[in-house]
Amino acid sequence: MNPRGPLAGVRVLDFSTLLPGPLATLILAEAGAEVIKLERPGGEELRGYEPAFGSDSAQFAVLNAGKRSVVFDAKDPEGIERLRVLLESADVLVEQFRPGVMARLGLGYDDVHAINPRLVYCSINGFGSSGARAGLAAHDLNYVAESGLLALVAGSDGTPNLPPALIADIGGGALPAVINILLALRERDATGVGRRVEVAMSEAVLTFAPWALLTHAVSGAAPAPNTDRLNGGSPRYRVYRTADRRYLAVAPLEQRFWETFCEEIGLPHELRDHRNDPAATIDAVTAIVATRTADAWMTRFAGLDVCVTIVRDVGEARTDPVYAEHGVFAYQVEAAGERIAALPLPLDPGFRDGVFVKSAPALGEGNELLAAQTFEGRARRIGS
Repeated sequence: MNPRGPLAGVRVLDFSTLLPGPLATLILAEAGAEVIKLERPGGEELRGYEPAFGSDSAQFAVLNAGKRSVVFDAKDPEGIERLRVLLESADVLVEQFRPGVMARLGLGYDDVHAINPRLVYCSINGFGSSGARAGLAAHDLNYVAESGLLALVAGSDGTPNLPPALIADIGGGALPAVINILLALRERDATGVGRRVEVAMSEAVLTFAPWALLTHAVSGAAPAPNTDRLNGGSPRYRVYRTADRRYLAVAPLEQRFWETFCEEIGLPHELRDHRNDPAATIDAVTAIVATRTADAWMTRFAGLDVCVTIVRDVGEARTDPVYAEHGVFAYQVEAAGERIAALPLPLDPGFRDGVFVKSAPALGEGNELLAAQTFEGRARRIGS
């Protein structure tokens, strides 16, 4: 294991708040990058969320552990000049404002590129930097709605179900940002020149709807809620309630898995080919699964390839012995003498910096980074 991580020596300026940008820079920090969080006077809003952990919120702590905090007052006429030392020495800048905000602050890509041509400048936004929706205020639910994903699964009255995860913020924002930043750094290392990369969450989240998009592309019609193979229309990909009012996630999509599943639950042979009447098969499987407890079914399926698991809550997942064996929650965040598990990240352990306990930065604790003493490091980076 590299004790410093593959991104050791990379300096990241993080102007983002809440989830998408901070999660992206957290991943970079865990891989060894130095992340400097630029916060407004008083700190970012997330510090005050509940539940509290130490002097800030648990959310702020886990998303910003291991970073530095520098207070930046955008209204200060000398603010940009004070940031120059950081801009000149940085490798990456991440911002999450609506299009045009950074330019109005004098921190647009052209402004920063003139100061540091090697900088990789990453913009995360909702709808891109141009077009009719570019300036629209929105959050994860709005991006998922705009992409068509929200319409794929609905309740019995036809109301779309709320997503169980922040799909656009993480899958359409943070993770694509990391991918594009790393690609741009690779290009910068070869050419000596950085670039601006943009992640529009409402567009990147479309990657999560391949079956639905392809159905529309081929047929010209969008899948109706609960009718497609992966959105509840197939008996092979559904959630079924058990006798003890728990639920099984049943996903034997491949024919060999489906045949084993049908045999084990005793599904009548005439219902196993569900192509003509999937609803009848769904009703039959629903009735059969409801006759046994979840544990009884899992005992029945033990050792078999049926792609069936119990729907667990988050508490059960956090105490899963397999997760513990793999060290999923081994990393910790510390505040005021207490520790909580850090957010699990999609990083191979060999790429992490090797520090298992970290703290979130106090507001402005890194303000000394603005001092002239950092010029030596700045000159080293620009000359590299």
